[in-house]
Amino acid sequence: MQIYRLLTEEDTSAFCHKVSRALSKGWVLYGDPQYAYDQANGVMRCAQAVTKEIEGEYHPDMKLGEQ
Repeated sequence: MQIYRLLTEEDTSAFCHKVSRALSKGWVLYGDPQYAYDQANGVMRCAQAVTKEIEGEYHPDMKLGEQ
């Protein structure tokens, strides 16, 4: 079964580390990264979708980041 996550963070090295950590755990990039200006906080935000193939069934209570 394939699962999906959308990683988001301010446009800092923390975002790159978050994506790199997911890749090191077997997640695969899905699509291009996206950027948007967060006017309320005055910062740029990044987003990157990732997917991963896992065994078993999907359950809404599963913690995707722990897969």
